[in-house]
Amino acid sequence: MAAPRPWTVHHPRPLTQRSPSLWTVDDDVPGLPGADRRMSVIRRSDGSLVFFNAIPLPEAALEQVKALGTPAHLLLPNHFHALDAAAFAERLGVTAWAPDVAVPVLRERVACQPISAFPSGPDLRLFAVDGFATKELVLVARETLFTADLVTNSPHGAGVMGLVMRLIGFTGPSPKLPKPVRRRVQRDREAVKALLLELAALPGLTRLVPSHGTIVEGDVGAVLRQVAAEI
Repeated sequence: MAAPRPWTVHHPRPLTQRSPSLWTVDDDVPGLPGADRRMSVIRRSDGSLVFFNAIPLPEAALEQVKALGTPAHLLLPNHFHALDAAAFAERLGVTAWAPDVAVPVLRERVACQPISAFPSGPDLRLFAVDGFATKELVLVARETLFTADLVTNSPHGAGVMGLVMRLIGFTGPSPKLPKPVRRRVQRDREAVKALLLELAALPGLTRLVPSHGTIVEGDVGAVLRQVAAEI
């Protein structure tokens, strides 16, 4: 068994406020030039902080985060998004949560709880991508939808890696469910489409925060319907 990755600060950008209760940090994916990742920090109505994905931060940024509220929970949307989970959970003293099917896979890398037991509420709603083998977690917090690999929004990049990402179908001019994700984890296309349409029908969604790519502000429902139509 490989040892968990230690606390390793890569190239995180500044903590950015997106709404009164939402902040994000963007970073590069370690070992994958040209690929990006994002951590979201959501402050709940009780002042506790929920993290969607884990990105180690330098000390000054870490103190900024701690000043926002009480770090409490780390949501791991699937087992592919757990690179820094163990170090992050230990450093911030938070409980890690993952899709129930991912808990046995992650157990040797990070102590985590099944998402079915997570204390959700009106301010945080959880959905599972049942059409994926990973049962990927999707989060809705107030007016914002958070996705991992279900919907990405990475534009075409430059250089050799940019060309590779374009050719395999991961990047594009608009939000999408990338072909590599579909080939790797999609097991029921109709179930995935049904979830996208269910999310599109939720009232009040005005922001889509993907784990990879550009944040979308505006008519999120229309974006999700388009993604569903292209599957």
